[in-house]
Amino acid sequence: MLEILQYGFMQRALLAGAIIGLLCPLIGIFIVLRRMSLIGDSLSHVALSGVAAGIITGIYPMSMSLIFSVIAALAIEKLRKSYEEYAELSIAIILSAGIGLAVVLISLAKSFTIDLFGYLFGSITTVLPRDMWIITILGALIIITIKFLYKELFYIAFDEVSAKLAGIPVGYINILFIVLIASTITLSMRIVGILLVSSLMIVPVATSLQLAKSFKQATLLSIIFAQISIISGIFVSYHLELASGGTIVLISVFILLLVLGIKNLNKYLIKRKVLKAV
Repeated sequence: MLEILQYGFMQRALLAGAIIGLLCPLIGIFIVLRRMSLIGDSLSHVALSGVAAGIITGIYPMSMSLIFSVIAALAIEKLRKSYEEYAELSIAIILSAGIGLAVVLISLAKSFTIDLFGYLFGSITTVLPRDMWIITILGALIIITIKFLYKELFYIAFDEVSAKLAGIPVGYINILFIVLIASTITLSMRIVGILLVSSLMIVPVATSLQLAKSFKQATLLSIIFAQISIISGIFVSYHLELASGGTIVLISVFILLLVLGIKNLNKYLIKRKVLKAV
């Protein structure tokens, strides 16, 4: 199994996967707590528009995807203020616009290219040295930002109104946070794929919430589950010649179902033990 590490593309895939496995849960834990689970799907479809635009114009697709995603993220935050009582509408509006624009741009490209397929569903062979530099540098910046604003993000996630009263610049932090989400989606698409990246932000967090007894423990467990899913998914997808994104997500869902099954079995055994004692 270790002989595959001699290949440069596998080394890049595993390193990129390790970074993604750290970024997605760190962002995802705050997304889940703020009940914004659909924002990943919304921005990922806009990112697809950016990739299609990049392929058509000949501009580096990851750069175009990042630009499109950040603009969409800022638009969501703006619309969220316009629909304060129906904040989820902002996500739905951008999602619809992203899908529509992606379909139009893909039709202009005339056909699905192998490169576009890799962006859609993830491919370990498509992580180029240029991608690796971008993932590493931007990934480090995202991690540093989250560490620096950890307390503020935690406070806002649980009570945005109280955070405002406490003097936290909620508006600016919300804008920065949504830009971080857009950036994470762009960085993750090479490994997981645009259509599946939001799953990696949500499913490991959902699994950790079944076991964790504190916020920090939930964050740590979600990172562990994400890393297991990504690393094992990369190896499995390589040996079975499968799309890496789908493989990673299916392993992540399997872990969630396994945890739920074990937890329910323990509850059943405890209940049965109590009934026998009575």
